Amino acid sequence: MSAIKIRAGGAEDIPAVLGLFDRAMEWLVAQGRTGQWGTDPWSTRPRTVELVEKYMTTGSPWIAEIDGRPVGTVTLTDGPGPYIAPVDEPERYVHLLTADHAFAGRGVGGALLAHAAEETRRAGVSLLRVDCYAGDDGKLVAYYESQGFTRTEPFLEMNGTWPGQVLEMRV
Repeated sequence: MSAIKIRAGGAEDIPAVLGLFDRAMEWLVAQGRTGQWGTDPWSTRPRTVELVEKYMTTGSPWIAEIDGRPVGTVTLTDGPGPYIAPVDEPERYVHLLTADHAFAGRGVGGALLAHAAEETRRAGVSLLRVDCYAGDDGKLVAYYESQGFTRTEPFLEMNGTWPGQVLEMRV
């Protein structure tokens, strides 16, 4: 079994990241889980393409690879998106975390989150936060909890119809 390698990403990785999100969408739709992102591939929606471009060019993106193939991504920034209140201390914020479900069980997401925690420590920051979809069966929130995050505050986005959860980890 080949090891997961994590490398710095950049603008040149935007097509690969959009592809990862498109495959994630396919998987979610096949599971009947359309509440999180709907049904249209990210690469066909101008708003999500713009979001990926923004974070990949202004944040600190990381790409997980197995045998040179991009299998996951995460981007770190100094704060949350506009729908989450910032905190009164330095923080790193997780954006655009996804992993290719073709590699499920290999620990790609966990490796990316561990890398995010290490990068946060390396920057001399002790707080790592993330927000995620909290609807349906709550599996995404439970996943972050299994990775060492704790719930802080819930929120509603998209005109109060999209349930979200902010989580944090002290590193």
